Amino acid sequence: MRPELGKLLRVAMAAPSPGPREVLALSPEAGRKAATSRSGRRGLLGRLRDKQLRLGLFEISPEHELHRLTCMMQTGLWAATQVSMDHPPGGPPTEEDFSEVLTQAHQGFELGTLAGPAFSWLRHSLGLAEEDYQAALGPGNPYLQFLSTSKSKASFFLSKDQRFFLKTLRRGEVRMLLIHLPRYVQHLQRHPHSLLARLLGVHSLRVGRGKEIYFIIMQSVFYPVGRISERYDIKGCKVSRWVEPAPENSPLVLVLKDLNFEGKTINLGPQRSWLLRQMELDTTFLRELNVLDYSLLVAFQRLQEDERGPGSFLFRTARSVQGVQSPDEPGAQNRRLLPDAPNALHILDGPEQRYFLGLVDLNTVYGLCKRLEHLWKTLRYPHRTFSTVSPAVYACRLCQWVEAHTE
Repeated sequence: MRPELGKLLRVAMAAPSPGPREVLALSPEAGRKAATSRSGRRGLLGRLRDKQLRLGLFEISPEHELHRLTCMMQTGLWAATQVSMDHPPGGPPTEEDFSEVLTQAHQGFELGTLAGPAFSWLRHSLGLAEEDYQAALGPGNPYLQFLSTSKSKASFFLSKDQRFFLKTLRRGEVRMLLIHLPRYVQHLQRHPHSLLARLLGVHSLRVGRGKEIYFIIMQSVFYPVGRISERYDIKGCKVSRWVEPAPENSPLVLVLKDLNFEGKTINLGPQRSWLLRQMELDTTFLRELNVLDYSLLVAFQRLQEDERGPGSFLFRTARSVQGVQSPDEPGAQNRRLLPDAPNALHILDGPEQRYFLGLVDLNTVYGLCKRLEHLWKTLRYPHRTFSTVSPAVYACRLCQWVEAHTE
């Protein structure tokens, strides 16, 4: 039982995994300690050099320190998705669906699925087939690890096809995410073309009697990855918002930041007004949740000849993007023409470039710790812009950044 989440606990034996695949019970803490022990012998400069060299995207091979952990994740997610396939959603999630916790026991570990029916409905509303979701995240293809310049202690993974993004979270972050989940679902129903990242699942993993690891799964904003030339993580401020770019022609995958974007423009043409309105709607929602420190992800992909012009657009009328009619708020849905492309909700086509846009990291609440951090940064960085400000200031500043960098 997890009383702090106020959840209904159901314990079920895991469905058999698809094919023989051995899962070894190695805690992630053990992997980190081993890595720390090895790197400690090389000294500080060696560790910094290794981190710089390892930035980017790497396949988690059997020799990788996190291979056993990701094998457990894959086996657990395959079984968890099988439950939702056997019990598909019959309608919008109920209060019980938001509070359900399913724990499945596997050899050497347990995987918990939090609010499983609610996330199953969300995936269904996006037109995402559970079979595809299960195949991409289950055993068969190794995950990719993304090593970034982020100061977060979280671990980041992608499915092999880079369609789904996995990120570890702290217990408190998961608790707030679940508290906000009903309003998040409601917002997506009212604004089906929202820029908010599409959350697809929240899980916990415990090895033996060890500490639980929590992680989320979301649809990657940067998908499909072919021909993407630049990636940015934008917060609308300047302190600590520079990343040393990779050398020219380097295969290194880096996500750059605000200061790297200086001098660039997002040229959307007639779609600019839609983007400004949607940014206003989404950041207003996040401000109401008392949330800050989220990022606008931006990527550039040059359009090919046959992708340019109005003929390349397709107006979607499927229920998954229609949303709920709201007579009290005319135009609240802020619908647009969606490109006939995968991940269309996060894609806007301009005259020459395709832009991938999405708001991520939606679970940092402006509580006491963040208020104290704001005070400290105000003293340390006078007259400079930094990320830890009130949710109202944060939302306004990010919208102003988008207005200033689009045309």
